Amino acid sequence: MADTLPLARTNAEARLYVSLQPCPACGETRCTFRSSVISVDDVLASRYTGECPGCGQQRVYEFRLPEEILPPPAGAVRFGAENPSELLDPGVWLWYSDVCARQVPASTAGLDDRAVRAARHTLATAVAAVEETLKFLPATADRIPAQAFTSREGRTTYTREPGRFTRPRLEALRDTYATALSAW
Repeated sequence: MADTLPLARTNAEARLYVSLQPCPACGETRCTFRSSVISVDDVLASRYTGECPGCGQQRVYEFRLPEEILPPPAGAVRFGAENPSELLDPGVWLWYSDVCARQVPASTAGLDDRAVRAARHTLATAVAAVEETLKFLPATADRIPAQAFTSREGRTTYTREPGRFTRPRLEALRDTYATALSAW
């Protein structure tokens, strides 16, 4: 049973995944989840539980833990090791990067320290999401193959602009966000 659970490489990846899942009963995506470490068939796993604010349904997600636990880096965001995500496809990662980047103000003018820290973290999240997208590129390929887009949302992002999923475009985007982050 434990080997059939999807792998969540980090707590950050698992939390992002559950935040994007709609309630199966009413479709609501908002939900406050609590996490715990559990044992499934003598294997450590993580469980995320919450109650849907729309309909009250209990929501539960369980994930395998990786063999090596990656601690969150100081001042950066990391969703996983070098292997591509099993939870989110490259289209969802790039979409999420776009969402994060749009939330960052153009400058720090008028922002207090807390708002600056929040903007830096959001931009670091955008960088990390692009890095996750890049992990789906085969070593010798110039673009992410269409079959890597396994979710409806991911395929929609890919279909809208497949040219965004080339190595040069993804690396340029990552570098642009990283440069902006260093300026903050």
